Order: sequence, then structure tokens, then C-alpha cells
Amino acid sequence: MLLASAVVVWEWLNEHGRWRPYSPAVSHQMETAIRSGDSRGGSVVLGQVDSRLSPYIIDIQSMHQFRQDTGTIRPVRRSFYDPASAPGQGWQWEWENDAGTWTPYDMEVAIAIEISHSRQQPCLDLTPLGFCYFIDFNNMTQVNRQSQRCRRIQRRADMAYPLVSGPLPVLKGGGGGTNAGLTGALLGVGVSGACSCQQCMLVLSVKSNAGRAEGEAADIQTLGRRSLTMQRPKTSAPKSLSPSKSATMGRGKPQNLVMKPQRMPSSMATVCHAPLPQRSSLAGLSRPALQRIAMAQSRALIASGVPTVPVKNLSGSSPVHPALAGITGILMSAAALPVCLTRPPKLVLHPPPVNKSDIKPVAGFGHYCRKTTKKQARKGKTPEEVVKKYLQKVKSPPEEDCTICMEPLVGPSGYKGPAVGPISRADSVGRLAQCGHQYHFQCLVAMYNNGNKDGSLQCPTCKTIYGVKTGNQPAGKMEYHIIPHSLPGHPDCKTIRIIYNIPPGIQGPEHPNPGKPFTARGFPRHCYLPDSERGRKVLRLLLVAWDRRLIFSVGTSSTTGESDTVIWNEVHHKTEFGSNLTGHGFPDPGHLDNVLEELRVQGITEDDGLTEK
Repeated sequence: MLLASAVVVWEWLNEHGRWRPYSPAVSHQMETAIRSGDSRGGSVVLGQVDSRLSPYIIDIQSMHQFRQDTGTIRPVRRSFYDPASAPGQGWQWEWENDAGTWTPYDMEVAIAIEISHSRQQPCLDLTPLGFCYFIDFNNMTQVNRQSQRCRRIQRRADMAYPLVSGPLPVLKGGGGGTNAGLTGALLGVGVSGACSCQQCMLVLSVKSNAGRAEGEAADIQTLGRRSLTMQRPKTSAPKSLSPSKSATMGRGKPQNLVMKPQRMPSSMATVCHAPLPQRSSLAGLSRPALQRIAMAQSRALIASGVPTVPVKNLSGSSPVHPALAGITGILMSAAALPVCLTRPPKLVLHPPPVNKSDIKPVAGFGHYCRKTTKKQARKGKTPEEVVKKYLQKVKSPPEEDCTICMEPLVGPSGYKGPAVGPISRADSVGRLAQCGHQYHFQCLVAMYNNGNKDGSLQCPTCKTIYGVKTGNQPAGKMEYHIIPHSLPGHPDCKTIRIIYNIPPGIQGPEHPNPGKPFTARGFPRHCYLPDSERGRKVLRLLLVAWDRRLIFSVGTSSTTGESDTVIWNEVHHKTEFGSNLTGHGFPDPGHLDNVLEELRVQGITEDDGLTEK
């Protein structure tokens, strides 16, 4: 142990089991609340520093984020990083999402990107961190190595995350900024073993049960790489609120449930170290399992004497789950906020049952099912012949680098792989006919050989596609029909339901590991489109993408971390029918336009839809 300093980043756990960082401003706000010993019990309203986060409250006592309008509860944590790393120096790395706004990388990824950038490396492969992405610093882009989807990235200066000092373990990462494994507490709190308090033991027990219920073999009782510093009362909690004081909802006008602020005892400063499973363990759990873990932590607070609040929803039926009511009472009481508690919205993945007689074909489509078979090998043209088909000769190469090998175009290619056929001096550099970007001929041939070898070529700079791009989607079936229900946001039309079904199998020569089995989780997968003119246009283009084997791919899942499995291939689908709690449902006014743009990036335009039969 030694006295040291570290920057603190507050993070929240999303539905995919990944810890997402709050902004530096929010982290400063949280650290200020901890230092001040807030007498309200340590609840922080995030809207005070960011109006976009106005529905959210963080309860430091239970280390949970609570969303007031939906009742959603998520775990939060404090993570400690080297002061010389990106968060300590005030550098934010972000990628451009489908809505055109910027999303921050996971903090560990951002630190790795900053280290590579500071060393003036031209590129960075994120595969060792569990992401199939390639960072190109020259073009400031992120490229999906499987789908070749390209997104912009940016490095933005922001305030540094808060710096704290105290007894810490020896830093293992040195000054490189890679250390993210501090397991000690700060602010005078030493390092201890696993906590044996009632809350921590119960959480560990429920996490273990949830893991077994989901069929996971991973030991999720392993201590995380960072301890979570949590505050909880050591003395007995206040008496439960009387049911007579809770709001009851009759047939008349609903009444608000006003929570009076509670003075929390000073002994709440007592600290316990709640062990947290490693990210790889959390990633293996399904969304319901993660929700059960969060609810178990709430139950632990109730079991330790936290007052429960019997609450009914606005319709006067079905009391709110006691665990949710309990954590709601804590948060609202601590924040002194009057609220009208309602039952949180439910996840609606599937439509109501539909009789076979009510299922109709999509207007304008003479079929209702499309199958794909294994890829047929293309014969006749060598890789050199395919590449030359799209190139123009360059007599005098410019004084610039080939963006594939990063060597000057006036010199030889930097490619050192398997030999490419004989190349004359006049053919050593070529210009792509449509976009005009120039590369070493040998580099383009090597890039083609590393792809599907389907007769198409994609410019690595601007992603212009030459020829017809195809993917490595395994054999399967795509069904589509009309069901007599409307999607949220589309009350004037019925719904197109798409059902994808791909069985597990053996990888072919176009896949990452030929001859090795691949899994197919979650099939059949149900997706939804509005039965409108634009929805039918999207369906027509999705059929083209299906025929070209571009809807799915074989690779590593970004949500579970499983390799050699069927994954989505950068064409987003809506898999949530009657809600939008996961972001994969309706209403979403820009969804159809976004899908059309994603299909265009894959080389599928509206002209292709006109030829679809």
C-alpha cells in the first residue's frame, strides 16, 4: 500500500453487460456529493449538470441509477484509472452513431486508442479488447473488420475526470495509462477481502442462481477487476411507511404520492466493498438475468430494513413490485421529490397471438418465403484479373502513401504476404475508376484475397463498391407476411413481420474458421416493419440483401462475446414489437431512412429494389 492518486470515472451497466462512462461533469458532481457527506442520504439528481439526464437519479447508498419516468434501475460503479491516461488528461474518444451524434467509447477502449494515438501509430486493431473493429488514425475512421462498415471517430478535448488521492495498491500499468485494475478504495479506505454484509452475500447468491438459470458455466462470483465502493446504513433503518399514508388510486383523479425527505444517520458513511463480476461474466447473461441481479440488490436493501412503499399504478390495479417500490421510496425520499408513481412500462417483444387465417401476403409480393443455400464458388477469373477490371493505369504516382500498406506509392508495396502474380512497373499502381483513389496493385490483390473473393471490390478509403458485393451469411430461410396489428407510431397501417431462421452448421471457406462449427443463437428471429409504401420498399431491398447474404455474418458477438456464431451484419432491424425499451422497437421516425442508408453502404440501392421480383 502507498499513497497515490487516480482519476475516478463513474459508469453505468447497460443491458448488454457493458459499463458505459458518464461524462466528466457527472463524475465531478458525484465526487462532490461523496465529499460533502450529503445529509439527504447521498442521492444525486443528474439533471443538475446535464439537462438531457433530468429523469435520472443516482443513489450512492445502493449504487444504482434510477429513471423516474420508467422505473428502470441500473447498477453504477466508480472506476479508477491512471492520471496519465485519457480520462485524466481530458481526452474523449467518440464514434458517430446512426443518428449522426457522437457516442463515447468504453473507457478501456478509449484509453487504448489514446495510447496508440500518442505513439503516432497509423492504426489500431481492437480485436484483443473483444471488438472486431479497426481504427484508422489517418482517416479518423472505425471499420468493422467483418462487414467493412465505416464510421467516423473523433478525439475531443473535455474537462479531466476528477482526481482523488488515498491509499492505493501499486499501479500495474505504469505511466502508459493502461491501468484500469485498481481494486482498492480511495479517500482513506483500505483494501479488504470480499464483504460479508447481508447485501453483498445476497447479491452474490442471486448472481450465482441467475447464472445457473441461464445455463452459464462461468463462475460469476469472481471478484471484479475494480471494487465498488458503496455506502449503506449500519444502524437500523427507519420504520416502514404506513400503508395508509400511501397514495391510493380510485376511479377518480389520480393522486400524487408525496415522499417526505428522510434524515439519514451519520453512520451511513460506513463503507463496504461489494464485489462485482468481471465484464466477461456479465456479458454471458441475458437481459432478464441482468434485471434479476439489479432487483436482487434492491431486495437486499429491503431485507436490511429499508422502508417499503405499497404503491398502485394509475389504473388502480396491480401493486408495483415491492423491490421496485422500496428502491423508489429511498431515492424519492432522499431527493425530496414529489412523484406520482406508476408501474414501469413492460417490454413487448411479440404481438398478440395471430390466427393463421389472419396472416396475409405482403401486397405486391408474389411470394412469402426466400431461402439461401451455400455459397457457390466463382470460377474463371483470377484475383489479379478481378482487380484490373476496376483499375485505371497511373503513369506517374503521386507523392502520397498507399492507405493499405502505408508505404509511398512511388515505391514498392509494403505487402509481405503470399506472393502475387508478376507485376510490371507500369501496373504497380492503379486508380479506382469511379472514386479515383490510388493504391498499390499488389495491396489491392491482397485485400481482395482476404475477402469473400466474390468478384466485387470495395475502396478501403470511401467504401465505394465495384461489382456486386456478397457476404458470408450461412444458409437459411427468410419469411415475411402481414399481421393484423399496428406498430407504435404507425396506427394507420398493419405490420410486416419478418422471420429469419438460420440453423447451426459448419463454417465454409468464406468464413473466419473454415471447417469449424458455428452456433446460431436466438433463431428464429422476429423483426417488424410498418406495412406502408416505404416499409414495403425496405422489405424489397432486404430481400436483395438476403439473396446477397448480407443480413447476417459469422463472427464474434458484440453482446455476448461468443465467437464463431451468427451475428447481425450492420443492417439494423426492429425486434421489439410493442415497445422501445431496448432501442430496437417503435416508435422510431428515422428507422426506415437509416436502414436504406445502411443498405446503400452495402451496395444495395433503390434501383436494385426495382428489379426484385
